[in-house]
Order: sequence, then structure tokens, then C-alpha cells
Amino acid sequence: MLGSRRRWFAFSASALGVFAVQPLFLFGQHTPQPIPSPHAPNQNFPPGLDGPDLKPGTDNKTADPQIQREIKGDVLKLYELASELKDQVEKTDASSTLSLSLVKTAQQIEKLAKQIKNLSRG
Repeated sequence: MLGSRRRWFAFSASALGVFAVQPLFLFGQHTPQPIPSPHAPNQNFPPGLDGPDLKPGTDNKTADPQIQREIKGDVLKLYELASELKDQVEKTDASSTLSLSLVKTAQQIEKLAKQIKNLSRG
């Protein structure tokens, strides 16, 4: 009888020990989820695109015809300058240094491209 009590007591103590230690083993497995800030960027849009940037009362489908004409004219100038630059590069020897006119044409192309970009943004 003494053996059965000891066995029952040992079984009870080990069961209590397992139940007491179990939360310590599970503590590392469960991490609390952070609460999102109300000022955090919207997760439904890619970074940098915090939703549609529409101004009230504007219709993005129709563009100003004057701006469209300016963009077309600038694109034609850009094409002419790029063709001119291409011709200059083909005429230039690969072992020599670039001429000043070649560098100035490249700067004009860059300036015109930025102007077209700004016009198209609105």
C-alpha cells in the first residue's frame, strides 16, 4: 500500500510539474501582434502611393489641350536633339575626348526631358 501511495504521489507531482512548466515552453512561440497606428501609411497601396491623389473638382481623363501641344512640341525637339547627339557620337573617335558641343547637347536633352516630365505631371 505504501508503494501505491508513493507511485500516485510521484505521478501527481510530475503531472503538476508538466502543467506548470508548459506555459514557459509556449511563451517563445506566441508573439503578440502589434496594433497598427492610425497614422501609419495605408498597407493596401505600394510604398510611395498612398492612394489616389485626386484633387476635388478635377477630372483626370481630360487634359489641357495647350499642355498637350507643348508636350508634343517638346517631344519633337527632344527627338531632334537625340538624333543630333547620336550623329555626333558616331562621328567622334572612341579614343578621343568628348567635345564641348556633345556635352552641351546632352545637357539640353536632360533639361528638355525634365521639362516634359514636369508638364506631364500637371
